[in-house]
Amino acid sequence: MKDAQMIFSGVTCDSYVSKWELYWFRRKRNLDSAKGSALCGMLRASFLASFFCATGLFSPMWARQTDPVKPVVVQPGAPGKPSRTLPPATRATLPPRSQADVEFMQGMIMHHAQAVEMTALIASHTENKDLRLLGARISRSQSGEIKFMQRWLASRGEALSMATPEMPNMDMSHEKMALMPGMLTPEQMEALRKAKGAEFDRLFLTGMIQHHNGALTMVKDLFDTAGAGQDADLFNFASDADNTQRAEIRIMQTMLEKESSEEKR
Repeated sequence: MKDAQMIFSGVTCDSYVSKWELYWFRRKRNLDSAKGSALCGMLRASFLASFFCATGLFSPMWARQTDPVKPVVVQPGAPGKPSRTLPPATRATLPPRSQADVEFMQGMIMHHAQAVEMTALIASHTENKDLRLLGARISRSQSGEIKFMQRWLASRGEALSMATPEMPNMDMSHEKMALMPGMLTPEQMEALRKAKGAEFDRLFLTGMIQHHNGALTMVKDLFDTAGAGQDADLFNFASDADNTQRAEIRIMQTMLEKESSEEKR
């Protein structure tokens, strides 16, 4: 019995020791394998970093942050000609301002001022609601455009109104100089001031259509002048004014037709 126990104990002890040794052997092998893999990975990463830096295919983050990005300025070539790459310091130059631009703005300020003067008569001369709404729209838009044109001229050191050739430093009102295209004559303005009701409505609509058509002529003359209308702000303003006044002409023509049909009844 004792021998059996000793044999059994011996077997058990030997088996236990063998398992413990086997466990530590496997753990050591795994650790060694992991260390080897990590070392290989570090060596591989170090090699790749050195390779990309040497070949210029990779730049460190700090290098990308400190190196300023130089702009590329490309000048398109003429038809059939190649484009050119210009130095980064190249700056665009604005086209020279034309005297026709200045005279257009000065003349249009005077032109708009008369339109605002005409709309100021509406409140006391007619009860026509449609005409009142139209007048308010014209007054508001053209008053705002006058301010824009004044700023445009002032920022360029130009006078806000035209001057006579004899006295270049003196500004002239529209009564003392030739009227711009479409502007009402003093006689037409006086007739408008005296009219009331339906007669005022008719004179106002016909007069403002004439006035707006004159503005369209001024815009056309500007764009037909060589070298004029190249300023971006002026070009956009003149184009918008042309579109707006064409639309208002159609509205006023419709109102006149309505007035005419009602009178015939």
